[in-house]
Amino acid sequence: MAALTQKKTCSQMMEEWKEYMWNPRTREFMGRTGSSWALILLFYMVFYAFLTAIFSLSLWVMLQTIDEYTPKYADRLVNPGLMIRPKLGTTEVVYSVNGSWQDYVDGLNSLLEEYNKTVQMERGVNCTPGVYNIQEDTGDVRNYPKKACWFLRDVLGDCSGDSDPTYGYSSGMPCVLIKMNRVVHFLPGPIKELSNTSITINCSGQFQKNDNLLGSMQYFPTVGNRNLGGIDLMYFPYYGNRAQQNYTQPFVAVKFLNATRGVDHMVECRVNAANINNQDSRDLFQGRVIFKLRID
Repeated sequence: MAALTQKKTCSQMMEEWKEYMWNPRTREFMGRTGSSWALILLFYMVFYAFLTAIFSLSLWVMLQTIDEYTPKYADRLVNPGLMIRPKLGTTEVVYSVNGSWQDYVDGLNSLLEEYNKTVQMERGVNCTPGVYNIQEDTGDVRNYPKKACWFLRDVLGDCSGDSDPTYGYSSGMPCVLIKMNRVVHFLPGPIKELSNTSITINCSGQFQKNDNLLGSMQYFPTVGNRNLGGIDLMYFPYYGNRAQQNYTQPFVAVKFLNATRGVDHMVECRVNAANINNQDSRDLFQGRVIFKLRID
């Protein structure tokens, strides 16, 4: 009984391990003959080759349904939002007139460099104002690259940085640029009562009681005699980065002329278009943008 329960010595275990790795009597490696290993390797090679072929075929079929120039699904982007510039990490413009505004000025300088006339004339064309810049393909012949319309920084008036290199920040009358997020092939419809040739943007205090504290605002470019900012229809539709690589994002500049200092102003800017919903209480960034403005 004692012999049956006797523990194996280290040398015995090593011998058994060596024999398991290679048995010279049966010519087995790790318990299998060469033919057995060959059959197993062949099986897995065929199995994984089949899986690779199925995956590759599925990927190829899927790619045939995708247009490299146009997103296949854009149903969640039917109502574009707005965004502000300069944007230093958060949607707020908070600074002191005494000297903490340079980062905002640097951000606008960097942004508007590509809106200089020399750059725009090289990258785009002078389009017809007031009408959509539709560039259809001809049958199977793709009309690429699509031409992009000029947007010169001069149209931003006092917020162009030409007459005032600090964009009003040094005098407590800051400029904030509003842009509408791009949606491929989207054609915003103008509201005839406001403009026939542009979609409009207007800003106000998010809460009505703060409107007086927010003071007056001036828009560039403006729509007729109305105190509204406007984005001309010629900047639509946007055809995507691949098809329209030189597209220039249009802006509306808002200059706050006499906002009360030392107060947190919650500013709400809305885009007004016939087919953009800016009244959805469940999505505060649909067709609008809300940001904080504080001038000390």
